[in-house]
Amino acid sequence: MIAFPYDYFLVAWFAFALASTAYVAVDQFGNNPEPTVMKWGFILVTLYMGPFGLLLYVLADKEPRPGQHEEFTSPLWKQGVGSTIHCVAGDATGIIMAAVITASLGLPMWIDLIVEYIAGFSFGLFIFQSLFMKRMMGGTYWQNVKMSFMPEFISMNAMMAGMAPTMSYLMMGRDMRAMDPLELIFWGVMSLGVMVGFTTAYPFNVWMVKKGIKHGLMTERPEKEGGQQKDGGDGHGSHGGGHKMKSEATTPQLAALAGVTSFLLLTGMIVPGFSVNLRLSARDVDASIMPPGMINTFDLPAAAMKDMAAVKPRQAGFEAASDARGDQPLEPRIENGVKVFHIDASIIRWHILPDVAVDAYAYNRQIPGPRLQVTEGDHIRINFTNHLPESTTVHWHGLIVPNEMDGPAKVAQPPIPPGGTYTYDYTVGQHGTYFYHSHDHPDRQQALGLYGALIIAPKNAADEVKADLDYTIQLQEWLKREWLTYPAMLMEGELPNYFTINGKAYPATDTINMKVGETIKVRFIGTNNNFVHPMHIHGGPFEVVAVDGVTLQESARYQADTVNVGPGQRYDVLWTARKPGKWLVHCHIPHHTANNNVEQNGGGGLMLVLNVN
Repeated sequence: MIAFPYDYFLVAWFAFALASTAYVAVDQFGNNPEPTVMKWGFILVTLYMGPFGLLLYVLADKEPRPGQHEEFTSPLWKQGVGSTIHCVAGDATGIIMAAVITASLGLPMWIDLIVEYIAGFSFGLFIFQSLFMKRMMGGTYWQNVKMSFMPEFISMNAMMAGMAPTMSYLMMGRDMRAMDPLELIFWGVMSLGVMVGFTTAYPFNVWMVKKGIKHGLMTERPEKEGGQQKDGGDGHGSHGGGHKMKSEATTPQLAALAGVTSFLLLTGMIVPGFSVNLRLSARDVDASIMPPGMINTFDLPAAAMKDMAAVKPRQAGFEAASDARGDQPLEPRIENGVKVFHIDASIIRWHILPDVAVDAYAYNRQIPGPRLQVTEGDHIRINFTNHLPESTTVHWHGLIVPNEMDGPAKVAQPPIPPGGTYTYDYTVGQHGTYFYHSHDHPDRQQALGLYGALIIAPKNAADEVKADLDYTIQLQEWLKREWLTYPAMLMEGELPNYFTINGKAYPATDTINMKVGETIKVRFIGTNNNFVHPMHIHGGPFEVVAVDGVTLQESARYQADTVNVGPGQRYDVLWTARKPGKWLVHCHIPHHTANNNVEQNGGGGLMLVLNVN
């Protein structure tokens, strides 16, 4: 999935890696006088390290001119490169194969690290070292295993000491697609981990080559006169019939190296567990991408991560037109006197501004969801279908309904699974301004768009507070960063940067045309999750006539020019156009009247205009 600019970099990186690998492979087998095992070592390491593998090959191993390989590769730093290449080629191959398998099996990260170490060490020791180099080392296979054990142990410890924290911090960091082998960033993290592991293992390999306990770069030429092979010239003797090495390392030196690298290994595997939750697996986190600035801790559960995660853009199955409007009245079908509505939830791409789209959860492909207009006493039935990739429910905020119709997941009803349906059936016993919204993970789902107005007319028309115009304002808060949409929350890293009225941010909000003397009923609905929004109307005070769906007695109504609309609250107010002009309706928190902190045409966010002629 392309989600960030660095995903394009990864595409380019791996294109370079494949091209680099192809060059090394052709040159190794066509031109470079080197044992086959080292040819494959450089090929594999270039595949893992891309252009950096190619750079190591050209600087340290590629024969510059015919007959000069022995002299060219003789410096100790190049011999150390060859030793480390051999280590990394075998160990990293085992580590990467283990990482793919453990991720596919859904094993937690801490087990993954242990399995990777065992697999890397085993593949490096038993396959790449003892088996593939048996001809050069001489002796039996098990003799080679015994002789290779300690240098392989030291080298593997040093390499994994670099790879383990790199993988832990990046895989369990902000972009947890890195835990999924089906995502390109997984392979990017593996590539970076191999490069870090190469760096940490290199100094130890240089020392072991110098002390004669590990092979460095070698030269293998076609047989010369008398069937003899030309000496490699790297100080290690002939490469034809047994590559014997004479160790100059003492037992205390080897013990010290084994101890230090073991300590580095344990540090690299354990310390990340103080910061990230290594008990989680790739399946647990489901390739979640966390918002920038969110605080990640070792005890943050997977469920919280998935609730706070970005909407996956590829899950948006529909893109609304840039001028599409939400809150469209939904006409019911009448069945035996019952008003039947059909509502579904899905992921769409919705434009809050012409040039700003959010990946959102929506009822009937609109934000806010369709307006349900019914009358007190109506028997209504809502057939709901869930097209989301997660369970959901619907709650009828403020209504008195049978408990099994109320909507709280796992309390009043079972969650509606992906692809599932549920029928809400009840008789409306109230009138006024209400709304409906998700009540399963509402911190995520309602924040991403699952809400809509429920306007109930009184059975007795005389009980309606009259006005010349009627307009509903549904408030919402959005977090859009680096192309991705996150559910806005009052938490570190999740604060909103866009704000909408009826799914649009100013200047894309509606302009309401009026005439002097006309009265408008504005229904403020706190469909948002976080802030209390002090909603203010310019051009004179208004009269508060209803609160939370309940019409106030005339003696209880009051004048105001601002009402604090909290999440879940509703206010019906009457405002009279006294003078001509463009009069603002807006939130009185200035940050909420900007778009990503930028004003456009005088403002942004929670603003609209009453245009009085």
